[in-house]
Amino acid sequence: MISDPVLLAYLEESLSGEVMATIENELRRDSKLRDRLSALIAQRESGVHSVGDIWRRNRLSCPTREELGSYLLGAMMDDAAQYVQFHIKQIGCRYCQANLEDLKAAEESSANAANVQQRRNRFFQSSVGRIQKFPER
Repeated sequence: MISDPVLLAYLEESLSGEVMATIENELRRDSKLRDRLSALIAQRESGVHSVGDIWRRNRLSCPTREELGSYLLGAMMDDAAQYVQFHIKQIGCRYCQANLEDLKAAEESSANAANVQQRRNRFFQSSVGRIQKFPER
């Protein structure tokens, strides 16, 4: 049986893709589960919030983007790095996975930009001697 907290996490799309697909299939075949989900949506829209709802909605267990960056660079204390790894791999937080992928892409882009700048500097340095050989007008 799928619990209400799991259904709420489903609504917030904070579950792994595999679990989301399982719940989606269950919702298609089980009308009572659809009714429970509708009741949870109505309750949430009426302004009734539990501590768990607030925790999930504000992603209080998610590492910050800065923490994810530190994790990516290997600059975290072991306990914190283990938590981030658990959060991403075991919990499967899609929000943090997407954030981490974005940081990886930005790092690769930054590395490519640094390579371009190094090439520009080399070309400039190799041209300096030739430019100075031209007589002044």
